[in-house]
Amino acid sequence: MTPFPFTAIVGQDEMKTAMILTAIDPKIGGVLVFGDRGTGKSTAVRALAALLPPIEAVAGCPCNSARPADCPDWADVTDQHLVTRPTPVVDLPLGVTEDRVTGALDIERALTRGEKAFEAGLLARANRGYLYIDEVNLLEDHIVDLLLDVAQSGENVVEREGLSIRHPARFVLVGSGNPEEGELRPQLLDRFGLSVEVKSPDDIETRVEVIRRRDAYENDLEAFMEDYAPQDAALRERILAARAALPQVRTSNVALHDCASVCLALGSDGLRGELTLLRTARALAAFEGADELTRAHIRASAPMALRHRLRRDPLDEAGSTARVARQLAEVLP
Repeated sequence: MTPFPFTAIVGQDEMKTAMILTAIDPKIGGVLVFGDRGTGKSTAVRALAALLPPIEAVAGCPCNSARPADCPDWADVTDQHLVTRPTPVVDLPLGVTEDRVTGALDIERALTRGEKAFEAGLLARANRGYLYIDEVNLLEDHIVDLLLDVAQSGENVVEREGLSIRHPARFVLVGSGNPEEGELRPQLLDRFGLSVEVKSPDDIETRVEVIRRRDAYENDLEAFMEDYAPQDAALRERILAARAALPQVRTSNVALHDCASVCLALGSDGLRGELTLLRTARALAAFEGADELTRAHIRASAPMALRHRLRRDPLDEAGSTARVARQLAEVLP
């Protein structure tokens, strides 16, 4: 089915911004989206992937490699010509086994031909695209640990059953969930680059507009897609321009000091918060066409980059977003 146009999604501006920034700089680390059911979380992921330009990949490569030389040796690729594919979006179902995620011995070839061969898993399919986990808070902890490690290293390593396999696995990890159904462990929260909160619209006009657009999408798809094609194309060009401009965005010592000051005031552990805040703010600057990273970019990026890294404070009843906003007002007036 044709994905819903990204620019046709009503509201949820922070979620859309976070996904755009990870498309500009995948090194930000991924997005964790917590909120009500039916608020467009999975729709936004598929819409963004459809919005991005297609990738060129080797036809027979299970890892979507861009060049025949990049295909892993174990793949035994016979068809090496390049084809155009949509940006991959791979869903990770709850209850998935580790073998299905990382790949495992190809049992059919082992039994029928007596060959020890590797069958690629979901991580290979997600390379150069997105890996989406709905209800990530219900996923088994060891699977989440595995995914976060691979997302950070960009490589999947399998050592089992006499196999020693490596292949590229560079993807943007997007997790969504409902906080009422359970929380992620703090050490796992910290490994996601950005965190956003979504909620159901609380005004009639917005809810009516959501219904109107979804109804038009389902009943007159061709006309609806045509209406939003120019807006999606314009956003695509902005993302591509921002990718090209990102290395040229100047970052002063003052900006680095601001990032460190905010994280120190919030008490975030380690230095992952500073690095993520810096990358996010720089991607935002590139997206807005700025030549230099400013304090305004840092203030706008801080809630997404830091709200999920805060230590619990039983004496402070304010939510994490309010705590970040309070410290920003004090540290970066």
